[in-house]
Amino acid sequence: MSPSLTRRFEIDGPVDLGPTLRQLNEGTKRTAEGVWWATQTPIGPGSMLLRSDGKEITAEAWGEGAEWMLDKAPGVVGCNDDPTTLPRVNDLITDLSRRTPGLRMPRSERVMEALFITVLGQKIQATMAHRSARIFRAKYGEPAPGPCPIQLLPPTADIASMHYTDFHELGVERKRAEIIIRCAKRANRLEEITTMNFADAEQRLLAFPGIGPWTSGIIMQSAMGNPDAVAVGDYHIPNMVSWALAKEPRADDARMLELLEPFDGHRGRVTMLLKFGGISAPKYGPRLGLWSPAKL
Repeated sequence: MSPSLTRRFEIDGPVDLGPTLRQLNEGTKRTAEGVWWATQTPIGPGSMLLRSDGKEITAEAWGEGAEWMLDKAPGVVGCNDDPTTLPRVNDLITDLSRRTPGLRMPRSERVMEALFITVLGQKIQATMAHRSARIFRAKYGEPAPGPCPIQLLPPTADIASMHYTDFHELGVERKRAEIIIRCAKRANRLEEITTMNFADAEQRLLAFPGIGPWTSGIIMQSAMGNPDAVAVGDYHIPNMVSWALAKEPRADDARMLELLEPFDGHRGRVTMLLKFGGISAPKYGPRLGLWSPAKL
């Protein structure tokens, strides 16, 4: 096993590592030792174990990408995020924020990996998307460096060389597979958004065929750490927001955005707080099957 590198940095305010990193959707795992994050960095594969004593974060990293991961550690745990600037205009949201003071918006700067799991979820429920991702990692990926218990995605170049039929055994049809492969072939253009402001980054994402407001919103949250990004086009979020903020059991995207307007700059944070707070609209009618309306 290669030796690890360690770095420590102070934190300004509470940081709850588990829930914060869970929003990356892939590549994280909580164990007795701490919270792991593993990824294919621009330098090579890497893994990092994060621990907090309430005053500082200790980050220990392995692999070719260890230095890169240590440099990104403050962003990935949300140290660049400031939840205290959330407008106090709604008692429920203020209470949810007060009860989860360590919940931050992470910034992974791994755009292609955020895109991979998000595109998988465009037409199916999240549990099925993660199942497909696990099968994909097990077949095509590699173990993360060090003692990390995570299986990495393959390098982006490997994904770019695949054929859409390679995704069939994952339960992924041609359309989603080709979006992933096409984006992998132009991954450099995607990864460039980490050097852009939020508006320009979103515009770049939306220029890619197959990436719509829903996909872009999720990538902007997890890869870019944008607290204002909203996944427009989601099946559940408009109803969750309308029920929480207006006691309306059903809403469309326009109504959701209208209700979120007072939280400008933190609209994505509001939806995150509602999800972690277990808020949901009343459920009417039959339960959805494994397939739900398409999201782009």
